Amino acid sequence: MTTSRIPGFYNLTLDQRLATLADASHLSQGELIPFTSPLAPDIASHMVENVIGTYSLPLGIALNFTVNRRDVLIPMVIEEPSVVAGASFMAKLARAGGGFTATSTEPLMIGQLQVLGLEDLSKAAEQVLANKAELLAYVDAAESSLKSRGGGARDLEVRLIEESPIGKFLVIHLIYDVRDAMGANAVNTACERLAPKIESITGGRAHLRILSNLTDRRMAKATCVIPVKELAFVGQIGSLSYTGEEVRNGIIAAYAFAAADPYRAATHNKGIMNGVDPVVIATGNDWRAIEAGAHAYAARSGKYASLSTWSKDENGNLLGELEMPLAVGIVGGATKVHPAAQAAIKLMNVKSAGELAEIIVSVGLAQNMAALRALATEGIQRGHMSLHARQVAIAAGASGELIERVASQIAAEGIVRIDRAKEILKTMESGK
Repeated sequence: MTTSRIPGFYNLTLDQRLATLADASHLSQGELIPFTSPLAPDIASHMVENVIGTYSLPLGIALNFTVNRRDVLIPMVIEEPSVVAGASFMAKLARAGGGFTATSTEPLMIGQLQVLGLEDLSKAAEQVLANKAELLAYVDAAESSLKSRGGGARDLEVRLIEESPIGKFLVIHLIYDVRDAMGANAVNTACERLAPKIESITGGRAHLRILSNLTDRRMAKATCVIPVKELAFVGQIGSLSYTGEEVRNGIIAAYAFAAADPYRAATHNKGIMNGVDPVVIATGNDWRAIEAGAHAYAARSGKYASLSTWSKDENGNLLGELEMPLAVGIVGGATKVHPAAQAAIKLMNVKSAGELAEIIVSVGLAQNMAALRALATEGIQRGHMSLHARQVAIAAGASGELIERVASQIAAEGIVRIDRAKEILKTMESGK
């Protein structure tokens, strides 16, 4: 049985972490090898063009997560310090309230056909809708692996664009069930198949035929309840401390800022994506598509705002909720080509794309809470720079045990700069 509670994991060596991870999960150490082995160039050369090598990023494990009453060990690929630690700590607080409860909708993607050259948009729209059943059947007549798994065309919708830089045109939305795939290729192929039929019915010209990354038919939602007593905070700056109520109120006030102001919302939502993107990357999914959909959804009201909401319940506990588009897959694409992506899926033991989305949105909510808690207490910079100090120490030339020694000193001084790290390193190496 998998457990995501591994106290002291941070203090272990790399080899010990792998051994402990194997013990805590249902995987053997051999199955974890893709996490420590670079992507083979011959595999990389088949993934993108003009390959000359590979580029590695740190892969950490987020701990303490309980999602829908199941413990999950979560791989995260990210270069930014404090994210994995922050998400793991917030997941620990959330465990006291039952962890994260998450849901996802059916895996419906939207394919768009832009139809130009129409004089009467309303008439063309009526013609398309009158032939909806025939058009959907025509799309589904093509053989596909998705169809064999129960996917396929589900609906057609029509939008009239009355004003644009090129004038008016018709947009047809093909609603397509992609099952456990991300679905871009399947949707684009279906749109291409549908285009000639649309042209024949409307008399127009089908121009663009492509999916939309605003996947608001494919949503994931996570909620959590943090008992107010778990929020009490004692900082590292002097005798700085906060009661649970003060921290809760500070988090809610920070959320209110993001709800009201797009300048704050952009950074607030970036904090959410700090949790979302690393899991998307670890599983071989398209993080650019997820980013595009999330930020477009955040502006759906006409004003860019927070993706999450924070409030308190009748007992004074902190309530968090995050809902966002999440089009991820566990079959096809890089997920089935990249060995580490396959290992990531195995480690989380997910059986469907929906389950993966539910885990990802939970990590996004946890990381959002980590950032808000830091902002509402001692400020985000101290903890962040403390972890960043290691990178600065390495950049200054430190190696081995000197990395931690130099990092600890510049962090304690609050001067996390390469020039100061070099001075300290020089002193330590000279034995003074």
